[in-house]
Amino acid sequence: MKNQSKCTKCGSSNILKIEGQQGPYGTGNIIPIESAFKRKSVKVNRYVCCACGFSEEWIDTQDIPLLEEKFR
Repeated sequence: MKNQSKCTKCGSSNILKIEGQQGPYGTGNIIPIESAFKRKSVKVNRYVCCACGFSEEWIDTQDIPLLEEKFR
């Protein structure tokens, strides 16, 4: 859905992008990244089909190295 602007389940092009947000106390649609020297979070963006309700979650490519460093 992110790359083709079409739902992969029903083919609709009525797609919403909901940006990942961090709220107070670490809430929100994020993946927390913590180490001894830095505290950061990676936002998870959601794509939702308004026709059938299917959704996908995507991480921005520039944040993937942070996830690899933390979880590999």
